[in-house]
Amino acid sequence: MALFGNAHRVENNEAQKEFARLFGPGEQVHAAYQLVRDSFLFTDRRLILVDKQGITGKKTEYHSIPYRSITHFSVETAGSFDLDAELKIWISGAALPISKNFTKGVDIYEVQALLTQFVTR
Repeated sequence: MALFGNAHRVENNEAQKEFARLFGPGEQVHAAYQLVRDSFLFTDRRLILVDKQGITGKKTEYHSIPYRSITHFSVETAGSFDLDAELKIWISGAALPISKNFTKGVDIYEVQALLTQFVTR
């Protein structure tokens, strides 16, 4: 599942309010990113991918990935000619990784640290 476009950081409290209906009791957003119309959220329990579909974006898929399902991940930093950083996440049972691109303004090391914190528990 690859999404096109670049992600930017969203304030945790904004994401917590906007997606409140998705969370279990006490579940907290630790980081959130916006990618054109789509979003992805790192909570204390799971990674949530929000995929707005169609022209109007009214149809939405919410893909919940428990951190225990993530088998491995990689980050690729931005370079001189390629200004985007990339995150790839492999999920158990899936052959291809989920791939996300981040603008230069997003700290890809922060994203890696979040995944490390939650995946290696």
